Amino acid sequence: MDSAPPEELELKKKLRVLERLKDRLADREEDMADLREELERFEARYTMEVGRLYAEQDEIDAEIAEEELKLVPDDEEIKKRVEELRRLAEESAARLRAAEEHEQDKWEPTAEARKAYHDIARVIHPDLALDETEKERRHGLMAELNHAYASGDQQRLNKLVAEYRVSPETVRGDSAGDALVRAIRQIYQVKRRFAELDAEQREAEASELYELFRKAESETAEGRDLLKQMAERAATHIRKSARRLENLRAVTAAQEEHVRETFGMDIGEFRKQK
Repeated sequence: MDSAPPEELELKKKLRVLERLKDRLADREEDMADLREELERFEARYTMEVGRLYAEQDEIDAEIAEEELKLVPDDEEIKKRVEELRRLAEESAARLRAAEEHEQDKWEPTAEARKAYHDIARVIHPDLALDETEKERRHGLMAELNHAYASGDQQRLNKLVAEYRVSPETVRGDSAGDALVRAIRQIYQVKRRFAELDAEQREAEASELYELFRKAESETAEGRDLLKQMAERAATHIRKSARRLENLRAVTAAQEEHVRETFGMDIGEFRKQK
């Protein structure tokens, strides 16, 4: 029979539970990091393949409205539509630029990077801290870890692993009773973090982006490319809109020519000044 004090026996049990939870939490954090990155990369691909066409469509729609306004310059309704469509076109262009920047930075995590992330997350996770000061410091460390992982900085990941394997944070201290209290609180904190990750995943899976992501995956499994299909439909719509814009420009050009020949006025220059 084990003659150790009951608090030591209980501490051993709690530490075994805590170690298992730490491993599970590191895996869970890694899964969420992967999901975030997958959704970001999918969103970037969507914007590059489909969103850029939508941005082009938004620009053409704005130009169509501007041409219509030239024909009826006093129409307040068209003026408002021009302002709104121009705003949408600028927002679409901004999203496209952001996606292009993200596309240049994308990466696929290696097995080595995943292991490094897992090893460090077990040690420095903020929800394993025992006071607010330590928790705040760990948040900074976790942010550094996530940045290194997401950017594919394997050298930085390796450095973090080496640093925290010998960190004082891995050292247990004082009496068995104190250690037992710390273990209990850490278990509580880990479980609370699981709840937060579950909530984050539910929110992600409820988003339109995730729905489109899963639908694209399903189409790929059936041998179809959803984004390519969306892009083809968008391109067809753009061609139609471009023809309409060309026709409108021809009408406004004819109107300007008529006024110039009849009255000797260049309303094209007048419109530019306005």
